[in-house]
Amino acid sequence: MQIPTPDGRADAFVAFPDDGARHPGVLLYMDAFGVRPVIEELARELAGHGYYVLVPNVYYRRGASPVVELPAHISEENRPEIFGKLMPLLQEHTAERALSDADAYVDFLSAQPEVAEGPIGTTGYCMGAALALRTAAARPDRVGAVAGFHPGMLVTDAPDSAHLSADKIAARVHLGLAEGDLSPEAVTELDKSFEAAGVEHSIELYPGSVHGFTMADTSAFDADALKRHWDRLLPLLDGALRAG
Repeated sequence: MQIPTPDGRADAFVAFPDDGARHPGVLLYMDAFGVRPVIEELARELAGHGYYVLVPNVYYRRGASPVVELPAHISEENRPEIFGKLMPLLQEHTAERALSDADAYVDFLSAQPEVAEGPIGTTGYCMGAALALRTAAARPDRVGAVAGFHPGMLVTDAPDSAHLSADKIAARVHLGLAEGDLSPEAVTELDKSFEAAGVEHSIELYPGSVHGFTMADTSAFDADALKRHWDRLLPLLDGALRAG
């Protein structure tokens, strides 16, 4: 599937129940490693719970997925080499680009005939958590739930840091942190931003987990933390997107 954007067309993976019904839409943002089988499997699992799931390739300006070829398993040993290839893509995906893309992704998702009327959700992994938050802030008219897991780049010193947009969010928020994802000071800053904005939210540390815990193709994978992720994500989406 191709999503029209101001800068071209983003290729995307889609999963939804094949039952002829309309279902709430969820925009799922990839981690830094990109759209690949493990991300597609997460989308399929979510779709199996009654959602239309859209997974855009946010690196589309550099080409279709896979933009960077990855090994079958991402280990501590090969991770530095992989990140060396990914870093230019991460650096050029600015907040301005993220917001421009967010509008395109949300409008495209909302227009699909299989997507039910009403609010949509956003969720993301690693850098995708920040993108999910930025999307919720950019489109409070459409986003009713936002989740992020083992997040990266949520709280920075930049004037456009993702946490500074909390006052624009109208969605319920859950963030599932691995140990070491954010400093205690950053967690406090993030919590204060949500509190000041009146955003219904939870920020939870998943004990014993490391960054990347949902990704079964990495050495960070933690089956218990992945289950906790589903235990938090599904009630969040169900409560925010199916109410009434």
